[in-house]
Amino acid sequence: MAAILVIDDELSMREFLKILLTKEGYQVTTAAEGKTALALAEKHPFDLVITDIRMPGMSGLELLPHLKQVQPEVGIIMITAFASPDDAVVSMKNGAFDYITKPFKVEEIKAVIKAVLKKKQHNETQPASSFSEIIGQSPEMIKIFDLIAKVAPTPANILIYGESGTGKELVAKAIHNRSRVAANPFVPITCSAIPESLLESELFGHVKGSFTGAIADKAGLFQLADGGTAFLDEIGELTPIIQTKLLRVLQEREFMPVGSTRTRQVNVRIIAATNRILEQEIIEGKFREDLYYRLAVVPIRVPPLRERIGDVPLLVNHFLEKYSHLLGKEVQTISSYGMEVLMQYDFPGNVRELENIIERGVALESSNIILPESLILSLHRQKKSKAEPPAMAATTGEPLFVAAHDEDELFAEGLEEVLQRVEKEMILHALAKADNSKMRAADLLKLSFRSLRYKTKKHHID
Repeated sequence: MAAILVIDDELSMREFLKILLTKEGYQVTTAAEGKTALALAEKHPFDLVITDIRMPGMSGLELLPHLKQVQPEVGIIMITAFASPDDAVVSMKNGAFDYITKPFKVEEIKAVIKAVLKKKQHNETQPASSFSEIIGQSPEMIKIFDLIAKVAPTPANILIYGESGTGKELVAKAIHNRSRVAANPFVPITCSAIPESLLESELFGHVKGSFTGAIADKAGLFQLADGGTAFLDEIGELTPIIQTKLLRVLQEREFMPVGSTRTRQVNVRIIAATNRILEQEIIEGKFREDLYYRLAVVPIRVPPLRERIGDVPLLVNHFLEKYSHLLGKEVQTISSYGMEVLMQYDFPGNVRELENIIERGVALESSNIILPESLILSLHRQKKSKAEPPAMAATTGEPLFVAAHDEDELFAEGLEEVLQRVEKEMILHALAKADNSKMRAADLLKLSFRSLRYKTKKHHID
């Protein structure tokens, strides 16, 4: 029997839903406001939460992320008498399953409840490598799922790297949700989105009077994330001074708010993310090497969408369902030619770009199927023809896997010499493709970073 929590400040609505859902065979608990509901969720597991949006005190939108922190897998339905597209977008982005406007039909809410519980049951019966936060079943994503499952229960700091729009924050949330501190805060901050003059205060907090405008003490990211996880996106944007202070947090587990003379102890796991090549930043003196190795205890590369193009149909169906609900459309599928166009596309903006393409397609389409003309994308970024010339060796200019010009030359050189030469060419080629990032080159070569470092020394590759 599924357990449902109903939250609404109107007694009549609470009683109506309790009677209706009890008759359907559900176990129903009610609460009149957000704080009471949160206290109940901290003590009792629920399969589904139905919450009003506009309530005195804590609103449903404010309650939503707290509920997701306490019970990450719970299904949540938002209801409101005041329909707002902005509220709908915020609700869905923060993890709500659906958004229903009052007055609603009894059959409508019953159908939505069944859909939520069916999806939750499906997620619970999936193998351990399945992640509800991340859509994908390609070999590249299965490797990431396996790695998340291994590192999430540990306290190790993690560096997630990959191009913009690949879903690095989703990976960070998946790690936090499977960690031993999943019930504690997950606090994200995008380092590039905050002016340099304010970033130190945002990270470490400040005390009253420490600078003009500091009219009260303010807690920073690390204080808010104490006991949980701090996610630092675009870590490569940090200034040298803040890098030094961050290193102290990692080494000593303490920090000093701006304007304070007293240090504060903190117990926080740090997950950082970047779309930069930090090894090159280290060489150029822009990023501290000691900080890099403290952050990258476990490095995780999130591949661009063009490297896992087989996941595109899954992602398309996910976004179709999401935006059909959100925009009130009945768009159910995409034409076969439309899908073919997407499968031939390069996706410079990765998953984020695909989501925008499908959202626009649903918004523009007047039928129940997305046609190619509703797909707005840069066609000049389509994939190159499969007949493109072969990769060329970095040193000889020959095709990469031509080891010798004829059989006699091959045997005269000997197996060991040929293998060593091909190995060196592959390493040089991988480094060139990875813009001289050894970490990314190691991924391309399916080697550990340590193995690649050994081989570059052996072949005298600087």
